[in-house]
Amino acid sequence: MSEENSVPDEIISEQKAAVSVKAEAVKSEKMARISAKHKEMTQSPLAPLILRMAGPAILANVVSTVYSLTDTFYVGHLGTAASGAVGIVMPIMLVFQALGLLFGQGSGNTVAVELGKKNVDRAGRLVSVGFFTALGLSTIIGVLALALVSPLMRFFGATPTILPLAIEYAIPLLIVSPLYCTTFVMNPQLRFQGLAKYAMIAIVSGAVLNMVLEPIFIFVFHMGLLGAGIATAIAQTTSWALQLWMNRHHGIVRIHLSNYKPDMPLIREMIGGGIPSLIRNGMLSIAVIAVNVAANPFGDAAIAAMAIDGRIMTFFNQVQIGLGQGFQPVCGFNYGAHFFQRVRKGYWFVVRCSLVWLALASILVSIFAEPAMGLFRNDPEVIRIGAQTLRFQCLTFTLSGFVVPSNMMQQTIGHTFISSLVGLGRQGVFLVPALLILPNFLGLTGVMISQPVADIVTFIMTVPLQAYVLRGLSDSSTIRMKRFPFWARRARAKK
Repeated sequence: MSEENSVPDEIISEQKAAVSVKAEAVKSEKMARISAKHKEMTQSPLAPLILRMAGPAILANVVSTVYSLTDTFYVGHLGTAASGAVGIVMPIMLVFQALGLLFGQGSGNTVAVELGKKNVDRAGRLVSVGFFTALGLSTIIGVLALALVSPLMRFFGATPTILPLAIEYAIPLLIVSPLYCTTFVMNPQLRFQGLAKYAMIAIVSGAVLNMVLEPIFIFVFHMGLLGAGIATAIAQTTSWALQLWMNRHHGIVRIHLSNYKPDMPLIREMIGGGIPSLIRNGMLSIAVIAVNVAANPFGDAAIAAMAIDGRIMTFFNQVQIGLGQGFQPVCGFNYGAHFFQRVRKGYWFVVRCSLVWLALASILVSIFAEPAMGLFRNDPEVIRIGAQTLRFQCLTFTLSGFVVPSNMMQQTIGHTFISSLVGLGRQGVFLVPALLILPNFLGLTGVMISQPVADIVTFIMTVPLQAYVLRGLSDSSTIRMKRFPFWARRARAKK
């Protein structure tokens, strides 16, 4: 080889060596971050760790709910029909939320366990497959919903006065529905990596932006309920963009098209882990429809009261949900590392905190039910119906302090069937029949007490199921067998 040709070869060799050194440095940095996170999750004192993980989740949940209540407050100034329209649109948005959580929780649960095992490559595939699969499916559903928006709103219980307003509000939201859906994929994926702070920043930013934009579009631009929908769509798009940026720049494992390598065992495992979330949120959508339909014969005031009541109770529920979300990554990492005693201790800590919080919340809501309703609608009939419903719900609200953490733990450690069964109970199997039966005998009071009845029966069902799950945690061989649903276990065994 000539001397003049050897120079470029040397340069190429040096460049390859530099690239290799850089790649090794990046890999070493990544492994160091993973090791540090693994140590934090499996060795830090449990109570401070869970509270540290839960803090950002609680803040994000509370701010999102404050936005929802603010939205209800602003829309309430547009009339009772407008308040009812927001409640009518809610079920279709809950469908997108449920789809997002199917793939977000499904991939996130397993990501935490895989990171607990230090299986980084598989965790990277999980986040990418979850994101892009949900994006494709939600786009198809969004297009169909836009094409059928009018019959959908009627199906969800819209009265003739509410229907045009519901359509007006729904259209901007349906246009950005794929982004809204995949926000619920990325958020749990970040949380299950122990990065709740970054998930919080994106959610809070979108909620605050919405609270700023909504009164401008409604009252300054005089766009009414359409303006509320546009403001919400802009805020959801902003939150989505921030979530994606956070994932790409701060995630331990990151969303990338090159990692989109779906195979049936992976998708089955992901769906198995996410089915409880799909059921919970799908049933919530069905429950909202059922409440609207049950309240429909009693007029727009009843529909509006139920919509406002749901948002008030959701606000207080978000704290215990945030506690559970803080526990889930801790649960997943320690489960993956086979530190089952830490899983049990963390679970009981969250249950105790939830019970205390919900007991205090129930007392406060019972005392201030009328003023709380009056903040959102200055209609005596709406206030009367809503306040009475709130007090009925407060009688059993504390029971969810055991049910919700149990359900979240069951899902995280792979008890898909039990978790799905509990998720079906409160919002589906027990609530819908109560709404179909009780109003026939008790009128509007039957609608009001349907949720407390469902809460009691769900609690009774959950106690023995969770006792069974906790007993299994003392036997490592048993719990490992139940980490995956039967179809995923069979697929993994073949590999």
